[in-house]
Amino acid sequence: MTTDIRRRADRFRTRLPWLDSSHCFSFGPHYDPGNTHYGMLVVSNDDVVRPTSGFETHPHRDMEIVTWVLDGELEHKDTLGNSGAIYPGLAQRMSAGRGIWHSEKNLDPVRDVHFVQMWVLPDTEGIDPSYEQLDINPQLERGGLVPVASGKGLDAAIRIRQRHATLWAGRLAPEEAVAVPDARFAHVYVARGTA
Repeated sequence: MTTDIRRRADRFRTRLPWLDSSHCFSFGPHYDPGNTHYGMLVVSNDDVVRPTSGFETHPHRDMEIVTWVLDGELEHKDTLGNSGAIYPGLAQRMSAGRGIWHSEKNLDPVRDVHFVQMWVLPDTEGIDPSYEQLDINPQLERGGLVPVASGKGLDAAIRIRQRHATLWAGRLAPEEAVAVPDARFAHVYVARGTA
């Protein structure tokens, strides 16, 4: 297996007055033809949104989007009528399917919200859009890696429409070691600390 380490300073970066975002792959105005995706993973962004700001209502199509909040709360609203706060330990999945519009906002007047968002290509295009949340704090407290979203039918995970993908998360203790699950492609994203 080949290992390619990309530290935050080496990734694409978008800095706006309300947003600090680092991108593992080509995203928005940043384009590198040799770095557009990894397997079925086409977006792996680490976003910090400043207080009382965020992403205005915008569209997505044919993408499985999983959001994981690290600090603060992210307010989600979409055209399916879903709305609510996403907080640490709550996994959110939005299947964009044939089309969905949504917004993501930090409503807090003081604190930033920090989150990771990953986009996976679906098995089938043009499906009905859908939305799901799952609180996995109890599983995370046990340690190790927890399946957050999967198309493989794993018990603890929310379902994504990509039978070859599983996204895992963990809150590892210092010096805790875990085995990376066996897969054709493995993208390890360290949101805090060092590896």
